[in-house]
Amino acid sequence: MEIPNDIELSVVNKFRKTVWSKFLKGIKEYKLIEENDKIAVCISGGKDSMLMAVCMKRLQRYSKIPFEVEFLVMDPGYSPENRRRIEENAAKLEIPIKIFETKIFKAVTNIDNNPCYMCARMRRGYLYKTAQDMGCNKIALGHHFDDVIETILMGMLYGSQVQTMMPKLHSEHFEGMQLIRPLYMVREDDIIHWCRYNGLEFIRCACIMTENMTCEGGGSKRQEIKILLRKLREVNPAVDKNIFRSVENVNLQTIISYHMGNEYHHFLDDYDEGKSIRGTVVGKHDTDSEDK
Repeated sequence: MEIPNDIELSVVNKFRKTVWSKFLKGIKEYKLIEENDKIAVCISGGKDSMLMAVCMKRLQRYSKIPFEVEFLVMDPGYSPENRRRIEENAAKLEIPIKIFETKIFKAVTNIDNNPCYMCARMRRGYLYKTAQDMGCNKIALGHHFDDVIETILMGMLYGSQVQTMMPKLHSEHFEGMQLIRPLYMVREDDIIHWCRYNGLEFIRCACIMTENMTCEGGGSKRQEIKILLRKLREVNPAVDKNIFRSVENVNLQTIISYHMGNEYHHFLDDYDEGKSIRGTVVGKHDTDSEDK
């Protein structure tokens, strides 16, 4: 059996509570991995996907549930420096990556209307297609807990909707394929601490349209949400957990309207039929009357 390196061991020793246990909790709670899965672990070259690869490699080696992994890197047009950094880090982590090339960066360069959205869609499509051709039934992406919280707030503040980033999804366009997010419960700060502890430096933003800017600046909507969350944590350290639990604890009797696919529901649809039940619920949660 392969002997794990010190970087992998740090995940289960030094970072057992903050990374490994939360990684396992997400896998088990959302049933992300099932017997005989073949999973394409998609590596962008950033800290999140690289940690995910280390965790998935270890889990596959010792798991009681048999499954296979392929470590897939898509090069959408990286600079030689970024491509080299990805290859060097994969070698250091002993991750056997398979690289395939696309021309996505070049294709979106002249798109004026939301090129980032188009780039993301094209990336996802190429990953699904390549993984499917390799015999995989799932792709794994490196989104973490902070991404989930930010997505919830972005949907509310900028998208006028209540939504979240799901731990797993069925593909709409690639039959039999699913997307899973193994780092769903891992905090970004803990990923950063793991990187620093091991002296690791990963690419941050490899997009050719922003390579002359720092990714932490940018002025994007997600960056605005990050700044907002930092301020909220100063007042309430539990704000992240509360935001997450809010989408686990949705009471449809206190929602004006909602939809399931194309099926739309409004509270007035059955208001008269459910006076007593709805009246009881509203009596408990009528925050307007409490504030007044």
